[in-house]
Amino acid sequence: MSRINIQNLTKEFGTGSEKIVAIDGIDLTIEDGEFVTLVGPSGCGKTTTLRCVSGLEKPTGGTIDFGDRDVTDLPVQERNIALLFQDIALYPHMSVRENMAYGLKIAGADKETRDERVQEAAELLQITDQLDKRPADLSGGQQQRVALGRSLTRDPEIFLFDEPMSDLDAKLKRDLRPVVQEVTEHIGCPVLYVTHDQEEAMTMSDRIAVMNDGHLEQVGEPKHVYRDPKSEFVSGFIGQPSTQFFDGTLRENDGTVLLDLRDYQFTLHEDPQTFDGYLGKDVRLGIRPQQIGVEDDQSLGIAATHKLDELLGEETMSYFDTEFGEVIAITDPKFEGDKAEYGLVLDVDSIMLFDPDSGVRIH
Repeated sequence: MSRINIQNLTKEFGTGSEKIVAIDGIDLTIEDGEFVTLVGPSGCGKTTTLRCVSGLEKPTGGTIDFGDRDVTDLPVQERNIALLFQDIALYPHMSVRENMAYGLKIAGADKETRDERVQEAAELLQITDQLDKRPADLSGGQQQRVALGRSLTRDPEIFLFDEPMSDLDAKLKRDLRPVVQEVTEHIGCPVLYVTHDQEEAMTMSDRIAVMNDGHLEQVGEPKHVYRDPKSEFVSGFIGQPSTQFFDGTLRENDGTVLLDLRDYQFTLHEDPQTFDGYLGKDVRLGIRPQQIGVEDDQSLGIAATHKLDELLGEETMSYFDTEFGEVIAITDPKFEGDKAEYGLVLDVDSIMLFDPDSGVRIH
């Protein structure tokens, strides 16, 4: 049994006033057979974390264990990993078969073993009819399958992915996601996947680890992170369209908690003790566009002027101008705003509150 155990991992670049802390003491464990995705914006430290796990970067501090083996200071070639980059890097002068078998050949595997492993991987990836072609004869999705197959033939202890689909179009990404899942399940080892694409993270992962500025903001099952974000950052980053935020004030009146947004008032159903320390103070309100209703009568909600609609198939993303700035609401696919006046109604039970300074969720 193998697993990845990262403890207090730190990575710094530069010294003195020029020092940059790319990873700031993160802890993360990936169990055997588990698919975990590091997701976050550019520069958050996710790729640096993966490079430390792979051995391409040496940590400044902390430890990395594969099972009961400390690999923190081991070179890449001694870690028994498969690493798939954004840059597929196939050998153009070799056939698909030769590309997939090359790692085994370097490792000293005999031809019979190489052929057997390549055939097994090609069948799993549905590219048996491409084995005698050159990479230049393949589509981008087929080339990515070949790169997967090259890693698959090696039977790695750990599988690492560094944004392997970022150069592919949306349809190819959708086609390849189940392929990657099937391949990694077939291998059955721990998988660490890095992406800035939350759709990839949400659809492929057993757990996601949301990174921000070198820290892990939240780790959990995708649906749990979406439904119960622990910070304003996570709420704003996970979910499409993004959470809509407003500045408000909490106060108590006769045992009831009221949330004031300028001239608008909402009665919250929680006990006042839930907001101990925040009553009478400013807070950040967050609500997902799916929980914002649109009424023809402005008096029923926040006064809004319709701007435009984006039809997304089974739903429409509608944009409105309000005194709080632009607000997005998800509406029926038949909705057509026609630049008219509306009232935006917030589902009180779906409102999330955050500390305006730390960004931490207020429960």
